[in-house]
Amino acid sequence: MSLPKDLLLSMYERMALIRAFEEACVQLYMEKEIRGSFHPCVGQEATAVGACFAINPDDYLTCTYRGHGACIAKGIDVNAAMAEMLGRRTGVSKGKGGSMHWADPSIGLLGENAIVAAGVPIAAGAALSAQLDRNGRVALTIFGDGAINQGAFHEALNMAQLWKLPLILLCENNLYAEMTPLAKSNPLEQVADRAKGYNMRAVVVDGNDVCAVYDAVREAARLARAGEGPTFIEARTYRLLGHMIGDSESYRTKEEVAAWRERDPIKRLRAHLAQAEGVTDAEFDAIHARVQQQIADAVKFARESPYPDPEEAYTDFWV
Repeated sequence: MSLPKDLLLSMYERMALIRAFEEACVQLYMEKEIRGSFHPCVGQEATAVGACFAINPDDYLTCTYRGHGACIAKGIDVNAAMAEMLGRRTGVSKGKGGSMHWADPSIGLLGENAIVAAGVPIAAGAALSAQLDRNGRVALTIFGDGAINQGAFHEALNMAQLWKLPLILLCENNLYAEMTPLAKSNPLEQVADRAKGYNMRAVVVDGNDVCAVYDAVREAARLARAGEGPTFIEARTYRLLGHMIGDSESYRTKEEVAAWRERDPIKRLRAHLAQAEGVTDAEFDAIHARVQQQIADAVKFARESPYPDPEEAYTDFWV
């Protein structure tokens, strides 16, 4: 990890914020304050933060229904995010999107998407617009390993490589597509090998190493801005909680989960900062205190916000 200490500390705090947000949402879901589906990203914070810190604030992003981490890493307002989780009018999608449909074009966030792989062609379209406008932007799309068997995924890769679009394709390979182990849905040992069929540059990184993800995405962005086309990045990571709240997790063993907990990306970065940069326990405590206060404020804001007016149920929808 050769990045500057200040950047690493900023990354650590953002990762801690994502973890605290997700843990608060788990509790609120269990208390029935959050309704509908909720797919926590606990354990995958390094991919989100490493990737989003490596692109510019005005670059584009699409992500999946497990995309809270990416949205928070990109800079979404946490108060508005929590209000959306509680279905309030002050939410980022006015209380109508729930957990799986956040969007904020002001920060380049073109949206989470509940449809597997649907964010990939949307990001390709954003990359095409950047290419035509010659504005120097890139588009980053984050998706899971379950997306690689979808037709939209392949169509987007084919077009992106043919037209040399400024697109970064980041696969969060957490080993399971919902409850299906990767080996039962994909014949390749490396998801990144899918890109070979399109003659696309592809790399594999440790998705629990925030610096490895940052370096890979930063290089991909550099190449994209230089007109060198797209890059496919496979980030090998793991979700420490189930596919969704209520998941029995019968498809994986407790021993497997415990082994991955030892590779927790937040603990890993903390150990590095303590050993290599001399960050003290008191400094870490201050970071976590700020994060917990931010989450407490967000929950309070959400609870005190009004629900959407029923008369607005069909506004902001396009068919």
